[in-house]
Amino acid sequence: MIQKTPLVIGIDCSTTACKAIAWSREGKAVAEGRAAIPLLQPQANWYEQDAWQWWNSTCQAIKQLLTQIDKSQIEAVCITHQRETFVAVDKDGKPVRNAIVWMDKRSRNQVAFLKNKIELQHFNQLTGKPVSMTPSLPKILWFSQNEPENIARTDKFLDVHGFLVYHLTGNFRTSLASADPMGTMDMQAHHWATDLLTLLELQAEQFAELMPPGEIIGYVNDAGALATGLPTGLPIIAGAGDGQCAGLGANAVGNGRAYLNLGTAIASGIITNSYTVNSAFRTMYAPIAGSYFLETVLLGGVFTITWFVEKFASDLQRLNLNLSPEEILETAAAKLSPGADGLMLVPYWNHVMNPYWDTSASGITIGWNGNHSREHFYRAILEGIAFEQRLVGDAVMSAINQDFSEYVVMGGGSKSNLWCQIIADVTGIPIVRSTTVEATCLGAGILAAVAIGWYSDINSACLACTGTAERFTPNHKSQLVYDKLYSKVYQPLFPTIQSLVNKLTDISMTDD
Repeated sequence: MIQKTPLVIGIDCSTTACKAIAWSREGKAVAEGRAAIPLLQPQANWYEQDAWQWWNSTCQAIKQLLTQIDKSQIEAVCITHQRETFVAVDKDGKPVRNAIVWMDKRSRNQVAFLKNKIELQHFNQLTGKPVSMTPSLPKILWFSQNEPENIARTDKFLDVHGFLVYHLTGNFRTSLASADPMGTMDMQAHHWATDLLTLLELQAEQFAELMPPGEIIGYVNDAGALATGLPTGLPIIAGAGDGQCAGLGANAVGNGRAYLNLGTAIASGIITNSYTVNSAFRTMYAPIAGSYFLETVLLGGVFTITWFVEKFASDLQRLNLNLSPEEILETAAAKLSPGADGLMLVPYWNHVMNPYWDTSASGITIGWNGNHSREHFYRAILEGIAFEQRLVGDAVMSAINQDFSEYVVMGGGSKSNLWCQIIADVTGIPIVRSTTVEATCLGAGILAAVAIGWYSDINSACLACTGTAERFTPNHKSQLVYDKLYSKVYQPLFPTIQSLVNKLTDISMTDD
């Protein structure tokens, strides 16, 4: 008789798709299913999704996965997801309007309202996050101030995790590490920030019940089983946001290891046992009990490279070299010396979160001359993002009084040898590639594996399920050049002209 391999499922409901991956005890992806999630843009700077698409795509992904394995092999499911995105639902869990997505920028006036209404340092200390457009809170305020007819129908505001958990189990519950990016949490008390919500005419009862990540949050009910094909009674494990789970999937759980996701946005983070707040980062709940996750985010990451290629280098595809435009540009950029022959870029293509939290910020390039070409701009993008990573990484290390031992990198950008080496040279921190293709989904799988007793703790699970490959160590000669460029030009550049950049944005933007 063939023994069936026990499996756990990690579900990653991201901004663009839902992925369901079945993981073995060794962290091997045994089967997977995927389904796209459309992004809606009803107005300029507005981004929405039909929350039913989260559920439908989750069901499709799970059903696709179940064609490849026996469902009796599955022992638990855990969800990770896009953060800050929320949906208002009625008492039956049905959306009263489209969900508002994390990248939405309609709440500029509500951010200004919050800054006038509350004490900013207190808000940062309370929620772990400075006031900005990224958390759900200003978007919830926009909703309550602009759609009273929908507010009247709203029973709960749910994050993506909470919405999926409800439709799997029938419980209005979510994970602490899924809800805290909403910006409505008392981080040290581990519950909703009641006084803050009351001040803003909201109530804690309008949000889901909170549970620690890694605990059983419910069991698949009959309706959930019928929709997904999962067995009734299967335990659902409280998960965490995609950033926190990526940290687990990269094994960035100790010894000064930080993770660095070179994706559409650039996210990095490190786990600490002490609650620390600083404008240079966001403080989140780690998926490990009693720990916190210090995270930095640059919204214009690989997005900036994609933008550049689409706008200025798409013609390279016609050369028929069997290479992508990015590969052609990288080959040319690698021949340039550090500093891109005097061209420097500040990568605020989608405004800036940490450390400035400036919604009026925009990208900057300086140093242009007649000798520069597309490869110079391409290298300047790679270097600019690396400089920005040093800016925020140095601030995190200073705040926790601990140096990073290495960055474990993942995401599409991590495939670039040139970029990995540039980041090592600029930051002075070794870069190691994660061997996990789906680190975020694996992080959810690790939470499930520990919850059902496969491993005694998170550290043991991460060690068993993850690995690293190539290592990039800082080049001393390049480091010396980058140190001068960073300290003498990049570090003071944006603060010096920030007020002018803001005026430019104010003049050129129409009222949102």
